[in-house]
Amino acid sequence: MENTAKLSGGPKRLSLARAKVKLLASYYGHPARDLRLICITGSTGKSTVAHYVHEILKAASQPAAILASDQTIKATTLHKFLNDAWKAKVTYAVITAPATALAKEAFYGLPIYAAALTDFVPSSLTDADAKAYLETKETLFRMNPEVVVLNRDDAHYPDFSQFRGTAETLTYGASSDSDLKIVGSKLYRKGTEAELSFAGREWTVASFQTGEPTVSYMACAAAITTALNISPNTIAEGIANYES
Repeated sequence: MENTAKLSGGPKRLSLARAKVKLLASYYGHPARDLRLICITGSTGKSTVAHYVHEILKAASQPAAILASDQTIKATTLHKFLNDAWKAKVTYAVITAPATALAKEAFYGLPIYAAALTDFVPSSLTDADAKAYLETKETLFRMNPEVVVLNRDDAHYPDFSQFRGTAETLTYGASSDSDLKIVGSKLYRKGTEAELSFAGREWTVASFQTGEPTVSYMACAAAITTALNISPNTIAEGIANYES
């Protein structure tokens, strides 16, 4: 799990952080305005989902760049990445959004196209820290993303269920209430397989990543890219292409 210590500061600290971010965006000429930003947050699996999405976009012949880290992402690093992505003439920028980076306002003012949640795991946090952590995650979904993707199986889903994309909201999980359902899964020594269902169509995805959480991560990536109107076959191809 990412470091959740000192997730928030006072108003003065936040205003200074936002001023710095505004200066960085202005310095680089606001490259994010010409990109579709896909931001993935959560306690675990952010980088895995980001790489799945990146590979799916590549399989769909969609130019994309990726900035994936489970550690904090500095505003300077983020904005330089966005500038480099713009120079590379990509359409999509896939970015992980750790709680620490969100708390430090690194993403402030960016035009988020899609925001997705992998999970929320508060077991190692005090009640106060869990509340602060939850509030920090929520900041991403308050930035008016066009697409929002939420984990329907997460115990904290009720806390996030109010967030909606301006164009589309999708949930994923084994729950019968999920939009993109995990129908079944198989765990292997060297990989993971899952049966997914969306809008009456079922298909199989498989990954070289192992472990039960991989099933949810594949479903998250599938939900994000389904919202981008990418076909199930291409989604399956992209997920299979990722090797850590």
